[in-house]
Amino acid sequence: MNSVIIKSPDSSYPPILRQRLGERAPNMLSLMGDAALLARPKTALFCSTSCPDETLSRARLLAQKLVDDSVTVISGFHSPVEKECLRILLGGTQPIVVCLLRALTQTTRIPADWQTALDSGRLLLVSCFEKPRRPDRETARKRNEFVAALSDEILIIHAKPGGSVERIAEMARGWGIPSAETGPVEQNQGRS
Repeated sequence: MNSVIIKSPDSSYPPILRQRLGERAPNMLSLMGDAALLARPKTALFCSTSCPDETLSRARLLAQKLVDDSVTVISGFHSPVEKECLRILLGGTQPIVVCLLRALTQTTRIPADWQTALDSGRLLLVSCFEKPRRPDRETARKRNEFVAALSDEILIIHAKPGGSVERIAEMARGWGIPSAETGPVEQNQGRS
């Protein structure tokens, strides 16, 4: 499957990116899969990398509910908990949008467990990066802002106080995007 490039001036470029990100909106997007999935209502899924042990079991239940409710989920699916959610989502039939942490090129390797969903038109790979570069905190921040900007609601599995997921949730609230937390925030539990 070939990737498609959408540039900012194109009519198919999501205008919500320019509205929410302003000058930080990417100049172009690379897509692989059904681009129509970008027009669907999307729930962004975020979880901090470090989280309490019970978060994973709660996340599995949540992911199964998203499958059962046929919710279109968008995420970077980068943290261990997000990756586990993706594994469960791939077992369903609902649409999934994966926002990559690097440029999408013709040589990008697609994991075997993604290929069936991609071939069936229910998985869309998106990159907001023009050039291949090594993933770091800055690219993760940009990708997470991009995910939030494309979403209609945000689901926080766990946000470490002062961490990047908490900052993304604050940014999304500023844009008027509803967000929900699936459990107590770490600081409410008295943990660090």
